[in-house]
Amino acid sequence: MTTRAPARHEHPPVTVGAGPLTVEDVVAVARKGARVHLDEGALAEVRRTREVVRSLADDAKPHYGISTGFGALATRHIPVELRHRLQRSLVRSHAGGSGPQVEREVVRALMLLRAATLATGRTGIREETLRAYVAMLDAGITPVVHEYGSLGCSGDLAPLAHCALALMGEGDVRDATGTSMPAAKALAAAGIAPVELEEKEGLSLVNGTDGMLGMLCLAVHDLRSLLVVADIAAGMSVEGLLGSDDVFAADLQSLRPHPGVAASAQNIRTVMAHSPIRASHRTDACTRVQDAYSLRCAPQVAGGARDTLEHAARVAAAELVAAVDNPVVTTDGRVESNGSFHGAPVAYVLDFLAVVAADVASMSERRTDRFLDPARSHGLPAFLADDPGVDSGHMIAQYTQAAVVSEMKRLAAPASVDSIPSSAMQEDHVSMGWSAARKLRRSVDGLSRVLAVEVLTAARGIALRAPLEPAPATGAVVAALRSAGAGVPGPDRFLAPEIDVANRLVVDGTVRRVVEGVTGPLA
Repeated sequence: MTTRAPARHEHPPVTVGAGPLTVEDVVAVARKGARVHLDEGALAEVRRTREVVRSLADDAKPHYGISTGFGALATRHIPVELRHRLQRSLVRSHAGGSGPQVEREVVRALMLLRAATLATGRTGIREETLRAYVAMLDAGITPVVHEYGSLGCSGDLAPLAHCALALMGEGDVRDATGTSMPAAKALAAAGIAPVELEEKEGLSLVNGTDGMLGMLCLAVHDLRSLLVVADIAAGMSVEGLLGSDDVFAADLQSLRPHPGVAASAQNIRTVMAHSPIRASHRTDACTRVQDAYSLRCAPQVAGGARDTLEHAARVAAAELVAAVDNPVVTTDGRVESNGSFHGAPVAYVLDFLAVVAADVASMSERRTDRFLDPARSHGLPAFLADDPGVDSGHMIAQYTQAAVVSEMKRLAAPASVDSIPSSAMQEDHVSMGWSAARKLRRSVDGLSRVLAVEVLTAARGIALRAPLEPAPATGAVVAALRSAGAGVPGPDRFLAPEIDVANRLVVDGTVRRVVEGVTGPLA
């Protein structure tokens, strides 16, 4: 999986509690090291609702999470002298993840989103606990969270519990440099006192869907960029394969008015504008009536993916203003149980995005394959090889691409339709949203690699059309690849580094940036 090294405080602070967070706020904290500022008005509400919890602490009537056990153990009334131990025991027992460590950016996103819920004042947590949690995030202390442990209901319990454990000064973390160490040592170095949890605080720290939501936000951000690259790649392939851009005309696309499809078609037209290669076969000598589906229907697939992505973004926006906890302190001071911790709304769109990412990748691979087959490439050498038979050209680049696409198709199988009952059948239906998010991250990484191979292959195919010149926009991509040492025709050479270069230029935004330097902003 492609990883992005965290920056430190290169972005303005993100304010929590004054209004809704955005996807870009999550990216700023998770990847760019932005600090978190707590709104004073939000802190006043945190203090007010904490008094509601305190008023119930000595109540003879049991209150879930305050004076009872948890899950299937909620029937036990916990005496006052054991309630601080109750919260510590909850965190320690729930920090039961296993497997590889989760990426730093995911843990930082998770922590930001938990802090945002705590800052709503609906959880009853203490102000000093919230401040310590944010201080840990700002210090670059990243608790060790493991791949397995969350069923997505009651939220992402195990991942959040590992973060709460670190706040208590227990367990393992990585500091701002990425060095692994005990949490107590990292907190001491940052001047943060370990928190002694009081009534309900352990529950408030672990009972949310923040892990899956954080990964959704990161995926929405990445896919918005990658789907523009998909349009650029499609335009390069249509041009290099001597296809037609007439089919992408706005009036034709308006007959089936999907916004994403219209945007993708517009992008492809823009990328191909003023192409001498396209003009070279706009003659009576060209007998082809229409192109293959992977060329002609590119806007329908990438555009449909865009519309699905915007639906997912609307779900993320709703979640970013949510207060997910159980029980919650209502605005009029009641403490009420609820089911908002169930991850289904997020899990569904995480699965939807894995489906469309796989399909966009599948079409990209088909366009790549057309470049390599002399029966379908309209005059290009077999596999774009310099001396076919002696050289293999991009033969194995397509193998690599096909292997990724095949895995992405497997990753498109939905996680959200699965459910394994837990907690002695008290939690008898779970969302598996965390699992949906984990596989989507791998799928997003796969899509960037598939598109990189198409861009690299199309650039080589376009270069082989010389002396015909490409469109100014596609030519800018060819030049960017060439300046980075990739995509130049010639005898076989070590190919893996060129694929890595192309992938880097896709992921870091270079491919889109050089095109927009010619065309202006793409849709």
